[in-house]
Amino acid sequence: MKKLLTRLLTLTTALAVSTSAALAAAGWEDDYAKALAKAKTEKKMVLLDFTGSDWCGWCVKLDKEVFSKTEFKTYAKDNLVLVELDFPRGKQQSKMLKEQNEKLQKEFGIRGFPTIIVLNPEGQKVGQLGYMEGGPTAFIAKVNELKGK
Repeated sequence: MKKLLTRLLTLTTALAVSTSAALAAAGWEDDYAKALAKAKTEKKMVLLDFTGSDWCGWCVKLDKEVFSKTEFKTYAKDNLVLVELDFPRGKQQSKMLKEQNEKLQKEFGIRGFPTIIVLNPEGQKVGQLGYMEGGPTAFIAKVNELKGK
């Protein structure tokens, strides 16, 4: 019985970790500390996407019009470390991921979604964005403006 409980606990832990990793969209990190380390090593900006991916209309619109486009994905691959900080209503998240996201929400003073925070490779905030019209071209131009700061 004790072995069975140990196996179940191990399986449950592994499932929780893999589930939270799977929730982050392809190309996006959900581990803030890991993303900061990667950005510093690769000398890339960090883009933090505070989103309500399964309930926020403007978040879905931003993803559809910008983040899912090839132009943005190509730019991001060469210039950004992408971090999704999701606050879903219907998706399950690990306790650790929820706590990380809530801490960062408070740290950056996030009051609405979507809010995009841009950090330099050293992890310092250089700007803040939200939804904007113009698709990936306009969005990339704004990120490039912040990159120059």
